[in-house]
Amino acid sequence: MTQYLEFEKPLAEIEGKAEELRAMARTNEEMDVDDEAAALDKKAAQLLQDLYKDLTPWRKCQVARHPERPHCKDYIKTLFTEYTPLAGDRNFADDLAVMGGLARFNDQPVMVIGHEKGSDTKSRITHNFGMARPEGYRKAVRLMEMAGRFGLPVITLVDTTGAYPGKGAEERGQSEAIARSTEMSLKIGVPVVSVIIGEGGSGGAVAFATANRVAMLEHAVYSVISPEGCASILWKDAEKMREAAEALRLTAQDLKALDVADRIIPEPMGGAHRDPQASYRAVEAALREMLGELKDLDPAALIADRRKKFLDIGAKGLAA
Repeated sequence: MTQYLEFEKPLAEIEGKAEELRAMARTNEEMDVDDEAAALDKKAAQLLQDLYKDLTPWRKCQVARHPERPHCKDYIKTLFTEYTPLAGDRNFADDLAVMGGLARFNDQPVMVIGHEKGSDTKSRITHNFGMARPEGYRKAVRLMEMAGRFGLPVITLVDTTGAYPGKGAEERGQSEAIARSTEMSLKIGVPVVSVIIGEGGSGGAVAFATANRVAMLEHAVYSVISPEGCASILWKDAEKMREAAEALRLTAQDLKALDVADRIIPEPMGGAHRDPQASYRAVEAALREMLGELKDLDPAALIADRRKKFLDIGAKGLAA
């Protein structure tokens, strides 16, 4: 059963009526509802297009958080073969908010790492809603270091509201672990490409997205803080999240204009959750192109390219 977002309620009513008609026809073979149901389908398709043709930043946040949106494990299962998960930070524990391991992408050996939010209540609790603890970032450091040692490209899939802010995480060095992950992303001499598939929140996202190439799905968001957190700090009112979302410039379109993101990956009409297979194909094509752009660079050139990308961020605005 499709889950509808708040702004999709009119669409839910139309699609619900069409499904109700078809359900009635299935129980009564004498009923002919094809024409009426088709008219409702056409109306729903037009409404869907109207709703999504110019989404506000806050609505994009809602789409990026949609519970049925494909997550890291879905992309790994679909796009990679021979995936062999690697666990643990060799120090404290295995953080299930971060998944990663050796795999093949288009038959090329790679290291894939990403945040996993979970898809139902049980799995969300297991994966801590994609909010990594220090051991998750230390696991990522271990995997990136291994990739550098064996010359494997690193692919990261970012989808987190941010690093876990709990007391235990802080006691075990959360900020230091994030910094080490960012440092490792910068210094390994292999191609690093990142795709923000849902939310990219704060340093918890930067630790995985410090890459030669950063792509964002069309309705993904990437910001230093959530709109609700920003509103709570600036206006002392979390209900001003719509204004905060506007001010943060967190959409893929904003970040492409600011040179934070290198490309925008198109989503199916209505978001990735409405047609996951189309989303997988689009992400696969983007990954293939980004890796192709980097394949002829030697380790020193890859490191220099990555450092220049991040040192240049903001230069366009200063020049203007």
